[in-house]
Amino acid sequence: MMKRLDRYILRQCFGVMIFVTAALSAAIWLAQSLRLIDLIVNRGLSIEVFLYLAALILPRFLDIVLPIGVFIAVLFTFNRLSGESELVVMRSAGLSQLALAKPVLLLAGIAFLVLMSLSVYFLPASNRAFKDLQFEIRNRFVSSLIQEGTFTTISDKLTIYIRSRDDRGEVTGLLISDSRDPEKPVTILAERGVFVDSPSGARIVMVNGNRQQFDPDTRKLSLLTFDSYTLDLEAWRDAPVVRFREAQERFLGELFSPPADADASLRAVFLAEGHQRLLVPLSAFSFSLIPLACLLPGELNRRGQLKRVLLAIGLAFAFQMLDLGVNNLAVRSPAAIPLMYAVDLLPLVLGFGILLRGGIKLGFRWPLLAARPAH
Repeated sequence: MMKRLDRYILRQCFGVMIFVTAALSAAIWLAQSLRLIDLIVNRGLSIEVFLYLAALILPRFLDIVLPIGVFIAVLFTFNRLSGESELVVMRSAGLSQLALAKPVLLLAGIAFLVLMSLSVYFLPASNRAFKDLQFEIRNRFVSSLIQEGTFTTISDKLTIYIRSRDDRGEVTGLLISDSRDPEKPVTILAERGVFVDSPSGARIVMVNGNRQQFDPDTRKLSLLTFDSYTLDLEAWRDAPVVRFREAQERFLGELFSPPADADASLRAVFLAEGHQRLLVPLSAFSFSLIPLACLLPGELNRRGQLKRVLLAIGLAFAFQMLDLGVNNLAVRSPAAIPLMYAVDLLPLVLGFGILLRGGIKLGFRWPLLAARPAH
């Protein structure tokens, strides 16, 4: 019978967790994906690139949303079981508070494995792929940088302005300031043009324009009109060959073994990120025990447990704020890293302690007695 009840509670909690996690992730993902639509509408990238970029940002949302999904699932499920007197029946059948917590701990264990896989591999891998593709878009697909009606600096030697861009990617009203030779700056004007990404690099093919070059020594302006003119952009962009990878893009081994040339502040950032990756999966257990510690002990009330629900929400919010504050402190001072573990393990220890003792007193009348069936 107990195994059947365990499966029943686990199934209820798991369904709510999946629904809440999917709903919150979809809402955040949609809001963040809208920021990427500019790459398609204004910068001419394909829908495939947009979808790939949008998929790469999903793991970072799951890392935040899944512990919240566990909390809401446990809080909703046990509040409903209490309201429908199912908890009364289970307690009357001899189930202790720890026995009722068993399926919740199984749920938290599932979330722990998912979060650990994100921390160890999927989160840094997706962040690295996202940043790499973003870097490539900015440095190879030069056309994606150019916006209408704006002077865009490709490098310290090249500035481009376009008046408009049509659906086919052609641009009109080009103005290019080329100062590769500081002694003889060049200005190019063209009626129309198109950006081409060739194997050898990005180029601009322009038609119906002129090339103006000013010689400061002779104070003369030479003018060359053209029907077609090609400007090679690849050799004049200021892009580093190797991009520095931020802490969010590095795997655990790299975080705990920072580069030898890293300064003290960078090492602190890497260490804080590494320890946070290990603690985020543990937060699934903390978020699951907070509602249990608030709802299970004491006398069950069939008419509702609003005060207990609000208490659980308040404690979860306080825990999250304290966790964020300590994480920010650890970034500035590695001495605060043990405090990160203390904060993350505190709800876990207190939750088990409350369930073992039977209740807590925080201004509510929660007698430390076995629950009585409601009449």
